[in-house]
Amino acid sequence: MSKEDYMNTSVQEPPLDFSFRSIHIMQDLTSEEPRTGLRPLRHSKSGKSLTQSLWLNNNVLADLKDFRHVVSLLLEHPENLAWIDLSFNDLISIDPVLTTFFNLSVLYLHGNSIQRLGEVNKLAVLPRLRSLTLHGNPIEEEKGYRQYVLCTLPRITTFDFSGVTKADRTTAEVWKRMNIKPKKLRIKQNTL
Repeated sequence: MSKEDYMNTSVQEPPLDFSFRSIHIMQDLTSEEPRTGLRPLRHSKSGKSLTQSLWLNNNVLADLKDFRHVVSLLLEHPENLAWIDLSFNDLISIDPVLTTFFNLSVLYLHGNSIQRLGEVNKLAVLPRLRSLTLHGNPIEEEKGYRQYVLCTLPRITTFDFSGVTKADRTTAEVWKRMNIKPKKLRIKQNTL
């Protein structure tokens, strides 16, 4: 199968689904059987999955140590990973490894323990990210939560399972002007 054929067909592939498997560490995925859906997963000649979706929701992951390595063992084309569901785990931060999957368009992180709103900044480098969930994390309680996320990630079209409207964007821009201080330009002094 050519890479072009893969790119065209894998979007319809069912996810590699490890939800509700009591997974504590990423290495557990190498010995755990994924859940089976209505349609069987297709695999390459090497035995790796041809999907672009990885579901790890409803487990007990506290971190994503070895995520990239384990994903490369499971997926034929890990660089094409487009959907990662990490909802309902024990994550306290957004691991930078997630920002290395530049084709990521859907990221579910709701129901975790993410403490700092600034963690969202890491996701700004993802050019294709369109759908993000973060509700059910402690950061949801912070004042300006929705506006902050929409300012930081202006390309997302769905946030916490609701569409982002023009009014949301306007509100976020006004909030940003009122709450986020512009970075002052530092004038470098010439020391002779």
